[in-house]
Amino acid sequence: MAAPAAPDEILDVNRRYHDVAARDYDAKWGISFGEIGRKQVLGKVTKLLGERPGPYPRALEIGAGTGYFSLNLLQDGVIGAATCTDISPGMLETLEGNAAALGLEVETAACDAADLPFEDESFDLVLGHAVLHHLPDLGRAFAELERVLAPGGTLFFAGEPSRHGDRIAAVPKRAALRVAPAWRRLLRARPAAHDAGGEEDHALEGVVDVHAFVPADLESHAAAAGFTSVRVQGEELLANWFGWFNRTLEATADPADIPWGWIQYAYRGYVALQAVDHRLLEPRLPPHVFYNLMLAARKPAR
Repeated sequence: MAAPAAPDEILDVNRRYHDVAARDYDAKWGISFGEIGRKQVLGKVTKLLGERPGPYPRALEIGAGTGYFSLNLLQDGVIGAATCTDISPGMLETLEGNAAALGLEVETAACDAADLPFEDESFDLVLGHAVLHHLPDLGRAFAELERVLAPGGTLFFAGEPSRHGDRIAAVPKRAALRVAPAWRRLLRARPAAHDAGGEEDHALEGVVDVHAFVPADLESHAAAAGFTSVRVQGEELLANWFGWFNRTLEATADPADIPWGWIQYAYRGYVALQAVDHRLLEPRLPPHVFYNLMLAARKPAR
């Protein structure tokens, strides 16, 4: 199925897919709101915003999903108050449940990033994780991000797929699908079951991503919206090859049948390769070769 061309169709596909995905999203992607999650999120933010980022009194997250970034940053005191948006009401419902379980207060709004329901200059930090590649109208979205950000405020996005890295990631995914039947037999794992009546929307997973970027794409959108001090950095190479291979395998199996030993192997291997990427590869290789791109910029102060 080809990705819908019209912006309203793209938004509808993203809303439908993420509403269906919301219930199992944290389990599928290993999202943590404990020490592990806090360390992962803070590690990403510090790469571009410094070792002691913030504190930012008012933060707006675009495409907040189930709250991975905002809730962990609230716990670490990087942000003081969080407003979380998403096109998917289902994702925001899950986010609100996660926040309640953690004893955190957040405001939520189901809306399009290109039409934000907030006053001008309302936030000190606007951030997002793995969201820009879902947005059909990046020009309008960046203009809105600039509008709601206070003078001197910070823009930060992470987890955006690079065009080169996205092509490379297809290799471990294809390899994992080929070996998945043997892997399940070895672990005595049953094949994954689809939710009854939900297969059509689950199939939308392959069409909700509408962009893959080169660094100049993100730089030009930020600059055109009026941001300054624009920086783009690559993140994760070996870790994502390893991660996509294992995630693709795991997606073919009933989660209840995946042994704890495998889960520990996959997690610890991913973290070890993240460290190799961070210490050895990210400082030396150009951003476009990595799987993910990160963006930081500032709105000029008056």
